[in-house]
Amino acid sequence: MKKRILLLFVLIALCAAGWYAYARYWGNSARELTIYGNVDIKTVNISPRVGGRLESLTVDEGDTVKAGQLLGQLDRIPYENSLAEAKANVAEQKAQLALLEAGFRPEEIAQVRSEVKEATVAAQYAETFYSHMQNLVRTNAVSRDDYDKAKTSRDRTKAALQASRDKLTLYKTGSRQQDIDAARARLMQAEAALAKAQLNLDDTRLKSPSDGTILTKVVEPGSMLNPGSPVFTLSLTNSTQVRAYVDEVNLARAVPGAKVHIYIDAKPDAPYTGSIGFVSPTAEFTPKNVQTPEQRTSLVFRLNVIVQNPDASLRQGMPVTIRFPESK
Repeated sequence: MKKRILLLFVLIALCAAGWYAYARYWGNSARELTIYGNVDIKTVNISPRVGGRLESLTVDEGDTVKAGQLLGQLDRIPYENSLAEAKANVAEQKAQLALLEAGFRPEEIAQVRSEVKEATVAAQYAETFYSHMQNLVRTNAVSRDDYDKAKTSRDRTKAALQASRDKLTLYKTGSRQQDIDAARARLMQAEAALAKAQLNLDDTRLKSPSDGTILTKVVEPGSMLNPGSPVFTLSLTNSTQVRAYVDEVNLARAVPGAKVHIYIDAKPDAPYTGSIGFVSPTAEFTPKNVQTPEQRTSLVFRLNVIVQNPDASLRQGMPVTIRFPESK
């Protein structure tokens, strides 16, 4: 009898535990889940890559812009001058390389041959005169000074002949490969400078990187800008998200890709469609600025909800309600 009573108590305890688990986990996941968050719209600062005087702006605060749309223009004249200089340098380096690759013209080679002939005649005459002076100096028919002059003239003409022969060999062989390679490298350097000058000129046009809305205008036309100086702050249209937090009990419901409905106070009957894009792998304490004092010590997991049909009604920091549909 006592065993039967004990067994009955055990069965009752198991049933209670099972009911508690169902109510806490399965029952909790079956009902609709509601959490709260805030709109988080991504923004970018639009800045020129180059510096200069801001010539004009084509949009103002509150304007809607498209990706690639022209927003402003810097003074182009300094960059157009740099581009023209770079083009001239490229043309010069191309000409220098073509000259080295083509070698010397036949007319230039013929001219050097003539110089060799003239130097040969001069060297032969100087050699003959020097031999004659050697015979005369032995008999003291000429002074030692005249003999030294003849010897110096002979040496000078021989050196000139050798120089002209070396020049003829150089003209026949053409430019050295090292000189051609150096000229080709200078051309590549000039072309890189030309590409940079063209890029700098293109970057004087301030364009929108994405679709969005101009939130703030920092400067006015006529301002001098440094590279990277902000001109506009752009709110991106296609990156509207909601930052929210979910507790550990309901974490199983918040999986990436799960569909949710997002409500704002201005449109309580027209929810937005969203999907969970990211769930933090680490727990953190509930942010103190959005929860009651009793919940501040609770551990929660941060998640981002991507709004699939955003519009102008969603503003930065706006509180929203997120509802998960009932799970089957």
